[in-house]
Amino acid sequence: MKIVVDAMGGDNAPRCNVEGAIEAVRELGVEVVLVGQGDLILSQLQDLGCDAPPPGIEIVHTSEVVTAEDNPATAFREKKDSSLTVGLELVKNGKADAFVSAGPTGALLSAATLITKRIRGIRRAAMAPLLPTGNGGSILIDCGATAECTPEYLLQFAYMGSYYAEHILGRPEPRVGLLNIGAEEGKGTELQKQTYALLKEAGKAGRIHFVGNVEAREAILGAVDVIVCDGYSGNILLKTMEGTALYLTGEMKQMFKKNALTKLAALLVSDGLGHLKSMLDSREVGGTALVGISRPVFKAHGSSDGYAIKNAIAQAAKYVSSGIIESITDNIEYMRLPTSGEEKGAEA
Repeated sequence: MKIVVDAMGGDNAPRCNVEGAIEAVRELGVEVVLVGQGDLILSQLQDLGCDAPPPGIEIVHTSEVVTAEDNPATAFREKKDSSLTVGLELVKNGKADAFVSAGPTGALLSAATLITKRIRGIRRAAMAPLLPTGNGGSILIDCGATAECTPEYLLQFAYMGSYYAEHILGRPEPRVGLLNIGAEEGKGTELQKQTYALLKEAGKAGRIHFVGNVEAREAILGAVDVIVCDGYSGNILLKTMEGTALYLTGEMKQMFKKNALTKLAALLVSDGLGHLKSMLDSREVGGTALVGISRPVFKAHGSSDGYAIKNAIAQAAKYVSSGIIESITDNIEYMRLPTSGEEKGAEA
């Protein structure tokens, strides 16, 4: 399996991207194509003790870099020899199996949508991170790719999230919940009310396991396997969880430093604290899939270190072999609402 890594994407590029690629080749047995400025990549390899690209590592030189200052909608066109554009072209043309980038989210989403394309019939791609929840982790879809959604978008997110939980998390009949301000059917704005009706119908047909509305508190406690929402709400939920985790871990650290007894207590619970820390550490997951794109594309956090990049590559490799893209493609007829023209044709 061959994974393309945007060597120039992220706050710690290219060093951490090169480190992650080397570790992925060693530990996962994949091949990695590092796309970016060749001289900088080679310099980082030398700093890591490699006079030449080691077995399993290939370098594709590009002269340009997409940055946060570039227009996200047009950057890939304006910088055709960027690591982002060239890397996605390699995946599009079948020369590699997946693409991983820690570069700007907007530019990656635009480029993936217009280069590798969405699966035919999918209206919008969605970002689907794995949240640490009471049931061992839940898929949040969407977390920011599409801020303003229609009921059809959320219907498609529900299907895609369900397939993701089934194929990636290994959960048969994953429970799908619609994020809302209450569990009752009539809660929420018109978006939630209309989406509820669509998901309820899909549930009755046995195509997804829809369990109804879910409040954020219950979702985090593990009430569902898939949390469906628009990207605006999902991003707020995600960032709130990240901030809460940072705050609580900071407070716990200060608490255990107070005196000799608390330091001893810290030693006694160190295993549990380590497990908790790993659950809340975004580096452990590494990357977030752009679900709905016709080829595997993963977004790693902009501040990713080598460990996070390695884990993002691992997630991408798992995604490639999961069959999720095939499941979405095979079931697209259930995920689309008829247009007015289609409705008229059916009536005729």
